[in-house]
Amino acid sequence: MEKSSKFISLSGISGVLAGVTAIAGAAFAHFYLLRDPALTNYSKMQEMMILLADALVVLTVSLAFGFYFSWRKAKKNNANLFSKMTLRTLYNLAIPLVAGGLFSLIFLLKGNVSMVISGTLIFYGLALVNASKYTFQEIHSLGIIEIILGLLSALLVKNGLLFWTIGFGFCHILYGLIMYFKYDRRKS
Repeated sequence: MEKSSKFISLSGISGVLAGVTAIAGAAFAHFYLLRDPALTNYSKMQEMMILLADALVVLTVSLAFGFYFSWRKAKKNNANLFSKMTLRTLYNLAIPLVAGGLFSLIFLLKGNVSMVISGTLIFYGLALVNASKYTFQEIHSLGIIEIILGLLSALLVKNGLLFWTIGFGFCHILYGLIMYFKYDRRKS
């Protein structure tokens, strides 16, 4: 019953690797751009484009890990990765993600990085909550945590990158480990 009503091919390992990738992207942003922007000699627009490229690399690598390890888990379980349930999950995930991505891009182009940081966390959290009804309960909890971190980063603007690193980095690593030990490891 669960196989037909839930998308269960999510891999815990992909969550861990997405978290590590996010921490690497945040470290790049901090050490090469945001620590002391005066030392980089970049214009504000160049900084924004570098941050956008950094975010796109993190997103692409994280999605690649997610796809690969979910495909591998589905194959191992003799399941179809692109089932009706997968498409329903992706659809419900995509609506808030696309809206949040456009929202964040607008603020990035306006040079308001703090709104980008809080916006990405909030909209990602909303996307997880929206898609959680088609997958594991842990996705819902992760979504709520991401929303809270996004709101905190909007309040404590100077610590925005720290909240982003916690949300996309450490929370994904923790979530991935929980998923791995709860669902993946016991089936290995």
